[in-house]
Amino acid sequence: MNDALAIAQALIRCPSVTPVDAGALGVLEDLLKAHGFTTHRVTFSEAGTHDIDNLYARLGAAAPHITFAGHTDVVPPGDEAAWSHGAFSGEVKDGYLYGRGAVDMKGGIACSVAAVLQYLADNGGKPRADGKGSISFLITGDEEAASINGTVKLLKWVADRGETFDHCVLGEPSNQQVMGDCIKIGRRGSQSGTLIVDGLQGHVAYPQRASNPVPDIARLIVAISDEPLDHGSAQFQPSNLEFVSVDVGNSALNVIPGQARATFNIRYNDLHTQASLRELVETRLANACGNRIKARIVWEPSNSNVFLTKPGAFTDLAVSAIEDVTGRRPELSTTGGTSDARFIASYCPVIEFGLLGQTMHQIDERASVKDIETLTKVYRGILDRYFG
Repeated sequence: MNDALAIAQALIRCPSVTPVDAGALGVLEDLLKAHGFTTHRVTFSEAGTHDIDNLYARLGAAAPHITFAGHTDVVPPGDEAAWSHGAFSGEVKDGYLYGRGAVDMKGGIACSVAAVLQYLADNGGKPRADGKGSISFLITGDEEAASINGTVKLLKWVADRGETFDHCVLGEPSNQQVMGDCIKIGRRGSQSGTLIVDGLQGHVAYPQRASNPVPDIARLIVAISDEPLDHGSAQFQPSNLEFVSVDVGNSALNVIPGQARATFNIRYNDLHTQASLRELVETRLANACGNRIKARIVWEPSNSNVFLTKPGAFTDLAVSAIEDVTGRRPELSTTGGTSDARFIASYCPVIEFGLLGQTMHQIDERASVKDIETLTKVYRGILDRYFG
């Protein structure tokens, strides 16, 4: 069970479809406890949400402190009959490990655990010979869903204990085409909202007695989204605002609706804060409405803020380890969706480096056994450099 492939198989065989744990955290807790880690199972709850079990395990009590973060919850498998190998079988076929979570991200967790255990075995069971240094694991079961009772609360729980992190490696699938091509050092923020245009309901044969919000919302959608929000920054691609639905809630063919709604999402870079972004969109709306159109935006709460780990000694260390194992110098990227790194970044510098993301969330999600071996070696190289 010190082997990354065996650990990954054991995790995959736990059908931990969010928010169910199905024993996945127990697999990790038992393994880490057997190798000297102090472990804590911490459950968080909130009204209207599922109770979520989380795991924090630490070896050592001194700085420098590196933590490996991840999540054991997975998305549903979809049509299990469509899988060529069982969605929770952990089967290896033709050099690939199959199963939900093989890529996102039980495989990454398995590699980090295996690398740490191998490192400790070669170094007398301690992070450093002088007794300094700490290694920990932050593992949640609440990443693929609401992300309310997981990493964000576990980080606070650790901080309330007086513990601090110096650096973090998150094993989300970061590589695009081949192992070693990409490290995530930041992510754009995410903000959603609903544009609401009020009209006056009436009969389509008597439009003079009504006010149709449909043409108005069409004009406002263009006014809000047609002009770029920005042109990108030194580390980030341009922000983008995308309308994803338009609805008037009207099934009748002879009724002018009284209201129209359009939902949108913005992925924004470090040229904006959440407040300045909202102000920019609200200003565009006000200018487009003039004194005639009655419209407003209802903003969704968001904890997906933009973050960036600036290139420096820690990213250089990771690049060196990756280049040494793969022969490739990875791109420092900020593309992609959100991850739990957005929470971790408030506590310490964090990078994301994991397996290839090409099959995550798909039928027949799978990870190359060779890539699992490569990622384990990279993590081991990071540890050697970090404590060396």
